[in-house]
Amino acid sequence: MKTIKGPAVYLAQFMDSKAPFNSLDGLCQWAADLGYKGIQIPTWESALINLKKAGESKTYCDELKGKVASYGLEITELCTHLQGQLVAVHPAYDTMFDNFAPDDYKNNPKARTAWAIDQLKSAAKASRNFGLDVHGTFSGSLLWHTAHPWPQRPDGLVELGFKELANRWLPILDVFDENGVDLCYEIHPGEDLHDGDTFERFLAETNNHKRANLLYDPSHFVLQQLDYLTYIDHYHEFIKMFHVKDAEFNPTGKKGSFGGYNNWVDRAGRYRHPGDGQVDFKTIFSKLTQYGCNVWAVMEWECCIKSPEQGAKEGAPFIQSHIIEATQKKFDDFAGSEIDENHLKTILGIK
Repeated sequence: MKTIKGPAVYLAQFMDSKAPFNSLDGLCQWAADLGYKGIQIPTWESALINLKKAGESKTYCDELKGKVASYGLEITELCTHLQGQLVAVHPAYDTMFDNFAPDDYKNNPKARTAWAIDQLKSAAKASRNFGLDVHGTFSGSLLWHTAHPWPQRPDGLVELGFKELANRWLPILDVFDENGVDLCYEIHPGEDLHDGDTFERFLAETNNHKRANLLYDPSHFVLQQLDYLTYIDHYHEFIKMFHVKDAEFNPTGKKGSFGGYNNWVDRAGRYRHPGDGQVDFKTIFSKLTQYGCNVWAVMEWECCIKSPEQGAKEGAPFIQSHIIEATQKKFDDFAGSEIDENHLKTILGIK
C-alpha cells in the first residue's frame, strides 16, 4: 500500500488576468498560503511555462522547479489537455476547437494536428527534464458524434476510428516511452476515451502500449452513471494521476444524462466542489491507498454553484482529511508468533 500525496491543486481554472492569478509566482504564493503542497501546471498557459523551451532545456526546467520549491511546493505533473484534444478532432468540431490553437494554426486542421502532436512530444521531454514520470492529457475524438448510434453506425466505423486514433497517438506514446514518462488519459465525456470499454479498445489498438495509462476523475463517471468505485478495481494498475472533483446526477421527468442543452446549473448532471456532490471520496481514497496507487490528490475546481475562491480555500483541508497514512503493520500482529513449520503442520493436522 502507498500513502496518497497531497493536497495539490490544478491551476487551469484559476488563471486570470489579475494578480495573483496571472503569474507563476503569484499562484505559487496563493496556493502555499492555502495549504497546498503541490501544483499541477496546464502547459498551454504561457504565463506559467514555455513548453517548447521546457522540452529543450533542463536548465530552464531546473530554474522553474526551483522557483516553485521556494514557495514550499512541488510540481506534481504537467498537463496538455487542450493540445491532446487537438490530436484528434472531427471536422464537425473544427471551428469550436480552433479556440485551443494558436492563431497561426486556425482554419488549418492538418497544421493544427501537427502542432498538437509536436506539443505532446515536447511535453514528454519537459516532464523528463522536470524529473516527472507521469503526464495528463485528453485523447481527442473522431467518434464522439456517433456515441448515440442514430443514424445507425455503419459496420466497421468504430474499429476504423480507434485504429486511426491509435495511429496518431502511437508516435507520441513512443516519445513518452523514450523519456520514461507515463501518459495518463483523462477519461472524459466528449473524448473517444470516455469509459472503461473505450480505454480497452484503445489499448488493444496500441498493442497494450505500456505508457498508455489513466488520469482518474470520478466526476466524469457520475455524469455517465458508471460505477466509479468498481472502475478502480478494474483499472487500478493504470491509474497514475487523480483529480479530486465532485459531481451529482439528479434526473427529473424533463431531463437526464443528455441534459436537454441546458446550462450547467440547470442540468441533471452537474460538476460540484469536492464534498458538495455525490462522490464517495472516503471509499475512493481507501481503494487507491489499498491498491498502492502512487498518485497526487489534485483538486480540480469546476463547480456551477460555489465560487473558485471558496472552493480553493476548502480544497486543501478536504483532501488532507481524506488522505490515509498507509499502515505498515497488521492490526493483529500482537497475537502472532514466530514461524515454526512443525507447529503449522500440527495446526493443519499434517503428520
